[in-house]
Amino acid sequence: VHWPCKVLQGRCGVASCIPGCCCRLEKPRKYNAYAKFSRAPLDVHFINNPWKSPTGDIPVLISDNMNFVQPDNILNFLRKQKYNADYELTATQGADTLAFIALIEEKLRPALLHAFWVDIENYCNLTRPWFASRIPFPLNFYIPGQMSRCAINQIVLSRGEPPFFNIKEVETQIYRDAKECLNLLSYRLGTSNFFFGKTPTSFDAFAFGFLAPLYKAELPNAHLQKHLHQLRNLCHFCDHILTQYFAQSSAVTSEEMVDENLQKLTQLVNKECNLIEKMDDNLRSSPQHKPQGAPPL
Repeated sequence: VHWPCKVLQGRCGVASCIPGCCCRLEKPRKYNAYAKFSRAPLDVHFINNPWKSPTGDIPVLISDNMNFVQPDNILNFLRKQKYNADYELTATQGADTLAFIALIEEKLRPALLHAFWVDIENYCNLTRPWFASRIPFPLNFYIPGQMSRCAINQIVLSRGEPPFFNIKEVETQIYRDAKECLNLLSYRLGTSNFFFGKTPTSFDAFAFGFLAPLYKAELPNAHLQKHLHQLRNLCHFCDHILTQYFAQSSAVTSEEMVDENLQKLTQLVNKECNLIEKMDDNLRSSPQHKPQGAPPL
């Protein structure tokens, strides 16, 4: 049995590489990586229009006429189907998993929200154009701005206590906390390929969901990304997962992007041809005057 699953078409070899949900940054990447780790038989379909989803939400997993939208619901469904990536964890490792998840949610998530949705340079040159190109008209003029405002509210609500009351005052603190979180993750990972043992777990999927966008996105203002690049083991962690579990998906995504660009080029050429034909028809239908000879010298 293969369960159909619809996700937003991404870039950089990762489905929906840019963090798109202000409440759950890791939405598409977390459960997608978990499905790869647990070898769950998902039939992934990349779509650009959320309206093509049966629920209007992305990602969505479909099984027996039932739709599972939230990542936690998708993961619980996979576990009930006996696709569990955590069955080898000890009780201590399970407790550590919960602690590190809380650490990422508190320390790293606000910084990623700011880097992608609040930072003016990154938002105007990367996040907004990317999302606007994948959201149907006229929502592409409204939804990116709404998501940016949602990110600001999330950051201020989570960190807007005294002495911080606005986004400018909290900016320095959230990036300091994010770098501290990255350092702790790097120390915990060490020289291993995964955080707990030799096989990937749900926490590896969770951490990958946050680290991969920061690692792969082409951010114009990249000071947090530069700090991540200095932690070579975390970069190797992302590269290893992308190579071992997403190589085929990356190739398919690249082919789809080439086909999409070829389609756009074809449409442009057709428009040019139609314009030339229309100009030619107008020229033929315009009144013609008999050419006069040259005046005598």
